[in-house]
Amino acid sequence: MIINSVDRALDIIILLYEEEKEMGVSDIADRLNTYKSTIHRTLVTLEGKGFVKKNPDTEKYWLGMKLHAIGMLINNNLPIKKIIKPYCDELHRKFGEVVNASVLDKSDKDHLKGHIIYKAYDSTQLLIVNPPEGAGSPCYGSSVGKCLLAFNHIDFEKYKDVKLMKYTDKTIDNWDELIDKLKEIREKGYAIDDEELEVGLTCIGAPVLDKNNRAIAAISLSGPTQRMRAGDFEEKIRAVVETAQEISKQFR
Repeated sequence: MIINSVDRALDIIILLYEEEKEMGVSDIADRLNTYKSTIHRTLVTLEGKGFVKKNPDTEKYWLGMKLHAIGMLINNNLPIKKIIKPYCDELHRKFGEVVNASVLDKSDKDHLKGHIIYKAYDSTQLLIVNPPEGAGSPCYGSSVGKCLLAFNHIDFEKYKDVKLMKYTDKTIDNWDELIDKLKEIREKGYAIDDEELEVGLTCIGAPVLDKNNRAIAAISLSGPTQRMRAGDFEEKIRAVVETAQEISKQFR
């Protein structure tokens, strides 16, 4: 049995999360096809609990710090994160580049995202630290995301009407091309983000597989293209793949 008021409150939180920006009462009401007065009362209730916050300058709402605190608590206590962390730290120490660990996020009905659960980096890498832990990015553009898509059972027919945004000239924005690329990734066992989300940034990703060869996570090594594609690029690929394989042994 669904409780309508709770369902509506969660719809508002999910909408703000998916839009990644402040929204006004009218915008939210239009998107959720609900009366403005009802949305306003729900927002006031959520704000009272710290789940949303109203910007006094714009009169619009955004996600509150209570959600951030809950998300950080969950993230910091994820068993998978605790297992992956030392391997990511070692990979970071070896090459001095940013290492991400992500899991598949299906909460957005239109897009499949990679949700970052851990990031290994140092203070000299501020320019490529974003997105931070807890953030999500479209799977089709990132190396970890493509690994998560390639090594999971996903009905892509459900998503083929969704437009793939082109972030750079190299972003794959065609579903047929993407599906062909995922087949190639399954054969190779790793994926490359060749400046597909950000010009000048190259990432190498590999899947963390369970006993059924399903990707429960993926890891990546990321850095400036010129540095990543130096003479040891193949060594970096082997190291990422081998690290992912070592982590996979913990889940089999």
